Amino acid sequence: MLSLLMPLLLAALTGQGPASSQPAKPAAAAPIPWSATRRLTVADFLGRPTSALAASTSSDIKANIGCTDFVFNGSAQATFDPNTSWIRDPKHLTEALLRHEQLHFDITEIYARKLRQKMVTFRQTADCGKLQPAFNNLTKAVYAEWGREEARYDQQSNHGLNAAQQTYWENQVQLKLDQLKEFAL
Repeated sequence: MLSLLMPLLLAALTGQGPASSQPAKPAAAAPIPWSATRRLTVADFLGRPTSALAASTSSDIKANIGCTDFVFNGSAQATFDPNTSWIRDPKHLTEALLRHEQLHFDITEIYARKLRQKMVTFRQTADCGKLQPAFNNLTKAVYAEWGREEARYDQQSNHGLNAAQQTYWENQVQLKLDQLKEFAL
């Protein structure tokens, strides 16, 4: 019995397992934090298409809260998920399409800033004993507004195909980012 287990034990100790017919799955790429100086590139879109659209940006607002010595602290970070974001045909990617997808990420940053702004007020009245329900209500409202804004952007710009509306949205988003610059990271 020991003679049968010895090769498996040695393989486990050396980090070599039995040969697999399945290729190794590549490690997932880390989320990309929003930055005013780092724009998205075609190489950032690693996911597989899941709809008939030309591209899809998967972004999120990572919010963390807590209390230390009964004092509220919190953070919010806009992130881009390369693993679930995709471009249907990278060979035919246009600068306009990449700008459209970048603006989705920029809108996420607007709402991360709005959440940080609301945290300033929330901090003044936060009850650390009842923190989670109150913060859930706050984030739910910001996320709902963010979702409506994303849908309005795609509808009005026709997913970036309406050049005049796309330019309008680019200007409006930049204006909002500037208005909320106090809440940038």
